[in-house]
Amino acid sequence: MRWGIVTVVGTIVGYLAVLLADPRHYYLDDTESQYTGLWVGLGRSLRAGDFPALWPNQWMSGNNTMDDAGLFNPVQLLIDVIAPSVDNMAVYATVVKLVFSILCALGVYRICLVYRAAPAWSAVAGVAFPLSGFFLFFDQASWMTALTGTAWMLLAWASAVRYTRGDGGPIPVFVFLYLTISTQYIFPAVEAVLMLFAIAVGELVSRGDWRSVLRLTAVSACAGLAGLLTFLPSMLSAKVTWRGTAQINNDNFLAVPWSESLNASLPTVSPAFTTWWGYIQPFPVTYVAWFLIPILAFVDWDRARRHWRELTTVALFTIMMLMWTAGPGTIGPLRWPARVLPMLAIGLLVLVCVLVGRFGTTANARARGIAAGVLIGLLWIRTASADPADWISHGVAAGFVAAAGAGVYWLARHRNTAAACAATIAVMFPIAFYQVDHALPNIMSYNLPTSRAEAKAVFPDLPGSTIQLADRALLQPGDKSLDGAYGSLVFGNYAKSLELDYVNGYTPTGHFYFGELLCMRWDSSVCPDAYRRMFAPESTTGRPLVDLMLLDRVVLQKALFPEAGNQSAPTGWHFVRYPGHERYIWVLERDGGAVSTVNGRVSDLRGVSATSLTETDMSSTLRVSSADGGRIVFARLAWPGYRATLDGKPIPITNVAKSITAVNIPAGTDNAVLELTWRPPGWKIGAATAAAGLAGLAVLHWLYLRTRRRAAIASPPDHDDLVAAPADAHPDPAGSPPDQTDLATVIAAPRPERRPGRVNR
Repeated sequence: MRWGIVTVVGTIVGYLAVLLADPRHYYLDDTESQYTGLWVGLGRSLRAGDFPALWPNQWMSGNNTMDDAGLFNPVQLLIDVIAPSVDNMAVYATVVKLVFSILCALGVYRICLVYRAAPAWSAVAGVAFPLSGFFLFFDQASWMTALTGTAWMLLAWASAVRYTRGDGGPIPVFVFLYLTISTQYIFPAVEAVLMLFAIAVGELVSRGDWRSVLRLTAVSACAGLAGLLTFLPSMLSAKVTWRGTAQINNDNFLAVPWSESLNASLPTVSPAFTTWWGYIQPFPVTYVAWFLIPILAFVDWDRARRHWRELTTVALFTIMMLMWTAGPGTIGPLRWPARVLPMLAIGLLVLVCVLVGRFGTTANARARGIAAGVLIGLLWIRTASADPADWISHGVAAGFVAAAGAGVYWLARHRNTAAACAATIAVMFPIAFYQVDHALPNIMSYNLPTSRAEAKAVFPDLPGSTIQLADRALLQPGDKSLDGAYGSLVFGNYAKSLELDYVNGYTPTGHFYFGELLCMRWDSSVCPDAYRRMFAPESTTGRPLVDLMLLDRVVLQKALFPEAGNQSAPTGWHFVRYPGHERYIWVLERDGGAVSTVNGRVSDLRGVSATSLTETDMSSTLRVSSADGGRIVFARLAWPGYRATLDGKPIPITNVAKSITAVNIPAGTDNAVLELTWRPPGWKIGAATAAAGLAGLAVLHWLYLRTRRRAAIASPPDHDDLVAAPADAHPDPAGSPPDQTDLATVIAAPRPERRPGRVNR
């Protein structure tokens, strides 16, 4: 418990060190442009009593079953519900991320413990992980679902090992795996599968208990069945998205050479591999922990080799992650293999801290000191080879690592393990501060406003359905402020934070055909031809997209369309001045007023009369008549999942330009009720598998309780078990008293394995 508290406190102190260097570090890139705005939008819907599976007015970014919304994750839904009540999104994101960073640290701490690492070294690993390079600069700073998914996966790992060994039940495994899957981000789900595979292999190798592996497989399958609904809609809709092809290729983008792992302990590392910023990276993403490589010199490898079976799981997981980091660059929906660098960091931290905690030694101190110096020298050589321009600063960093290592060695030899581990943790904080401070100004920052109230007060009042045609790449550094472009233009999910009804949003998945129709990208930026395309007649209806989408307003970025406002407005439209915003935008509005609320979402009729009866995000109900047959076009993106009935009888769905939903009405229809509904594809299957998963969990838990009851009856605890002091009790809370020759005696001895059939009470 004591070292668990140290893990939490250390994580908080590390977090504060990062914030001291950059108060916006946890509010960068996708966090500010995608997640926080999405939280506000989802929270508003949930508070209104609506399940936000689909927002038709957001078109390409409105299908929340496709992207990282976490619709079926109860913790994420709680975050969403709270979000609309928070004004400062940077503060909210920072607090939420702190909670998940602590969970990550505790997850690593628990994993170390189940592999019999000393609590002190387990805490070292736990505090180190949230401060590791890629996780700190990407998953924590930007990719929120990578952070949350990793937290749940780590907790699932420890619980899974405990379950296989009879130290815990199936419910924690199921819950943590389900939360991992339902973050709605594919990487943690796949990483969890590989983790479970590694556990199964490791338990078979170390213990040979195939029954426990079957139990783990069963509860994992139950969690997978329960979480299937998370990914079924995106799997069944993939054919219309940007990710629709199941390709495997290696383009070397964000593929990390294995040799970069030799940089894992140098704080100044600038790894060399291809990303958005060229070949030499501005962030130390391959850094793991300053002590990771040098401390290998103080492991008694002869003793460790005799216990290799116990570390099979961690070693196998680490090897799989190392291989994945190098490519392929794309495996179906899995792209950018550098994203698994945090998994490699986890494997290395657990492996090294378990080795040091169980098999560390100071024997042959001179030889081991030389070996540590050689390892630090190799760190410097490899880092300087990747970034020769800064070879001097890398040399200074190598000297810092050597000095810090010498200090920790002295404390371990002359004080105790607690002091050595505390010092190891303390060194992490100035390193984190330096790394974040050195990266400023952070090139990933949108610099979006943090206060929603201030942004809404400055932004023009634009009621109704609006689309913005703009390109974020045209913003200059001086434009990225509320006094600049962000007082007039939206990018990503910024409009959701402002509670405005914009088509524009953020989508990593997209709709291929709609994106091609408007040359719209993931952040809703468009190309210069988008203005023409918006008002060009569609071939089958003769009507422009702006009418088929029932848009009330078109906002044009002046930097992208500098002369638009000096030319005649399209027929039926006029330019409107919004004082204070003329620097950045032209605004087009309809001559006859808003059309988005006139007749439901009916945007075009051919040979049909139709009157909207009811309208929701997921359904349109109309009364229709057609003597000779005709077609109704709806202002709804043609996502898979739509169904139509006419007086209760199914009729086919069609589309316009492969993008806009339409329904053909048969001849002779008179005052019939047409109901168009959308449901996530595969939702019935997903609901059935979720029920099956819960039923399977109930059976597994019943079997677990029955086994425990039988074991308790067969072997009741005797008096000695209740009163005797534990065999591993030591005066030092972190381990046994220090010894001059064997570092292993400085480390707390692992608990003895329980005797068969005995239950701890």
